[in-house]
Amino acid sequence: MFIVFLEKRLAGMRSARVFSAAEPSAGAVEPLPGLIGSSRKMQEVYRLTRQVAGSNASVLLLGETGTGKELVARAIHRLSPRSGGPFIRVNCGALAETLLESELFGHVRGAFTGAIENRTGRFEAAHTGVIFLDEINSTSLHLQVKLLRVLQEQEFERVGDTQTIRVDVRVIAASNRDLLDEVQAGRFREDLYYRLNVITITL
Repeated sequence: MFIVFLEKRLAGMRSARVFSAAEPSAGAVEPLPGLIGSSRKMQEVYRLTRQVAGSNASVLLLGETGTGKELVARAIHRLSPRSGGPFIRVNCGALAETLLESELFGHVRGAFTGAIENRTGRFEAAHTGVIFLDEINSTSLHLQVKLLRVLQEQEFERVGDTQTIRVDVRVIAASNRDLLDEVQAGRFREDLYYRLNVITITL
C-alpha cells in the first residue's frame, strides 16, 4: 500500500491529510519517466508523485531497499517547477560522518588533514534544484543538527569556514527504516523527522 501523509506545521498547529492506495482512482494514469508497470499500486504511485511534484515542500520516501525510491525522487524532480535545476543524489550510508559532512556542506582548504583546496558541497551544488538524501537514517545526531538548520534556514557554513552560504534547495530524503521508530529509539532527532515528514510516500 502506498500512503502519503501531507503534514503542515504552522504556529505550533499541525494539520494532515492522508492519501491511500485504497482510494478509488479516476482511471489509468500515464506512467512516469523511468518507472514501468500498470498495476493498481503503480497507478497510485504515478498519481501521488504527480500530486506532490508541484509543491516545494520536503518529501520523505520510506521503503525497503530496491523499491524504487530514487526513481520516485527523480520523477518528482522532473515534474516539478525545479526541473530545470540540478538533481543531486547523496548516499548518506556510504560515507563516514566526517566525510559525509564535507560531502554535504563542502570545506575550505586546511579544514582537516587532506583538505588541500576548497570544495563545493552537495547542498551548494543543488541550488535552485533538488537534493536527494538517500539512507538519511544513517546520519549521526551531530550531522542531523546541521541538516535541520538547512531545512529551517536554508543556510550553512562549509567545514572549517565562518562564511554563511544561503541556498534555495528542495529536500527529498529516503529511508529503509521507519524514522518514527528511530526517533523513539533515540537515533534520529524528532524535530528533523517532522521537518522531513511534510510529505511522506511509503512504498
